Amino acid sequence: MIYHFTKRLQVPFETAIVQVTEALKQRGFGILTEIDVRQTLKKKLDVDFRPYRILGACNPPLAYQALQAEDKIGTMLPCNVIVQDVGGGTVEVSAVDP
Repeated sequence: MIYHFTKRLQVPFETAIVQVTEALKQRGFGILTEIDVRQTLKKKLDVDFRPYRILGACNPPLAYQALQAEDKIGTMLPCNVIVQDVGGGTVEVSAVDP
């Protein structure tokens, strides 16, 4: 079972973050949270990990509509989008397939 949409980009990691943020913005989403997994794992576990960022995206009108229909939908909000460096100059962007 595939539970996500994924797209690979041939751009530097930080460029991908900017492009994904802008693409989400054009569709009415803002970034509420940003988790730098690489930095967190280094700080908490002293391990090295590839660049990996979780962007918590939210479209307020859609979130409100979803909350009106299902009060437990907040367990899935904000919508997480991951951006990760998969090596060889490739960055992968993934989001859950609702």
